[in-house]
Amino acid sequence: MALLSPIRLGPPPPTVWQRAWPRRDAAAGRPVLYGALIAALVAAAAIPLDRPGIGWPVAGIALLGALVVALARRGTAKSPEDYVWCAAALALLSVGFFRAAGWLFVLCALTAFGCVALAVGRHRRVPAVLTAPFTLLCAPFRALPWARAGLASTGRPAPAPASTGAAAAGGNNNSLRLLASIGIGVALLIVFGALFASADAAFDRVITAIVPSLDAGTVFRWIFVGVAAGALSLGAAFLAANPSTVGDGEPRPAAPLRRVEWLVPVGAVLVLFVLFVGVQLAVLFGDRRYVMQTVGLTFAEYARKGFWQLLVITLLTLGVMAVAARKAPRATAADRWLLRLVLGPLAACSLVVVGSALWRMNVYEQAYGFTRLRVFVSAFELWLGGLFVLVLLAGLAGLRGRTTWLARAAAGLWVVTLLGLAVLNPDRFIAAHNVDRVDAGNSDIWYLRTLSADAAPELDRLPSGARECALSEIADDLARDGDDWRGWNLGRYQARQIVPEPVTVHDYPCYRRY
Repeated sequence: MALLSPIRLGPPPPTVWQRAWPRRDAAAGRPVLYGALIAALVAAAAIPLDRPGIGWPVAGIALLGALVVALARRGTAKSPEDYVWCAAALALLSVGFFRAAGWLFVLCALTAFGCVALAVGRHRRVPAVLTAPFTLLCAPFRALPWARAGLASTGRPAPAPASTGAAAAGGNNNSLRLLASIGIGVALLIVFGALFASADAAFDRVITAIVPSLDAGTVFRWIFVGVAAGALSLGAAFLAANPSTVGDGEPRPAAPLRRVEWLVPVGAVLVLFVLFVGVQLAVLFGDRRYVMQTVGLTFAEYARKGFWQLLVITLLTLGVMAVAARKAPRATAADRWLLRLVLGPLAACSLVVVGSALWRMNVYEQAYGFTRLRVFVSAFELWLGGLFVLVLLAGLAGLRGRTTWLARAAAGLWVVTLLGLAVLNPDRFIAAHNVDRVDAGNSDIWYLRTLSADAAPELDRLPSGARECALSEIADDLARDGDDWRGWNLGRYQARQIVPEPVTVHDYPCYRRY
């Protein structure tokens, strides 16, 4: 007779996902549910998906307000840092109110999403900070049972003994009654609004400016944006109440290398860096004639030739330093001081590499003009330089202490970099410097046509012919896409004062000439 395997009784063992992200809170509270509903309605009514506009910060206020209430009521905010990340997200979304450059606002919106992810989690280690946005993307799916339990308990009498089925039925009835009352309110607004609009022409103009034209595309956009915003609000509140530990556990103790095993490769890199820095100091403090006689290139060619390589070197150096700090032994004071004496000068030399890359890009821009890509990579290189400064500060703080703040500080530095770009107004900055080059015949008017409405005040300074060519695309976009209140934007408003209607390009050769 074959032996029967014993039958395992009781609940199944938790999965890896459940162990890394346990559900500590049984059900969503009423403020969370109401906040998600308000955020969904405000976002559906306010967000213009196709452009930056005032609707983005309006929706951000609703979503982040609901999140702040959830953090405060549940006491899950361990420090004011959570609220700082919320404020940073709102500041990034507010860029849509001031700047019309779509590429800049996309970067700000994506970074604002990352700020929300950092606000609702613990994220002490680098892997946790890197996976925080992906955790927030998964959070709405994990929040569905949590929200369903909260809906079932809404309005349930506190200590009244009742069967589970009756309590759930009562909670569902209360939720249905709440949804029905909202539906009745919306229907009444539609009926009375239509009657008032038909009775008064001035009121009809106000309603027309507020309410978009109703068609299938508008309804689909409302549903899509509302569901996405409500899911994001629920997911963020779920993460605040049920923090994830994905990537945040204690690292496995790595087998330390012997001194010679890490010192030889890292020391060789340091020697190479010192040699490069010596050459760069001669170039930086030399003149153009010295560079051309030494390397046989023009000054602009020399600058262009090495920027991207130096950018890659900077990124690789961060990886080398991270691996060395992870693998090098730190058991004794001598080990720790040796690590400082090697990684400190390597970080300092890396700052010189960053400075050399920025100098090369500046020389190249002076020779060939500014573009969005050149301005952005310069800002990115500045962020890398700030990152090396943070690494130096972490080393000065002591290798024995924990540096869990470093990853979040790097993320905060990136937020500051993007806000600095927004203050710079990159499209207008590019236009201003390139317009000044027109007299020398060294400005690409065709490229200036591709800039956003932010550049219109500077493009208006161009001579006749070139002005119409550079402003033609902006004028056509403004005439084709009228802004309602959701898409109102300061940059496009100023551009409309300059080109209130499409411009005509006459005999100017408005085409790419290379």
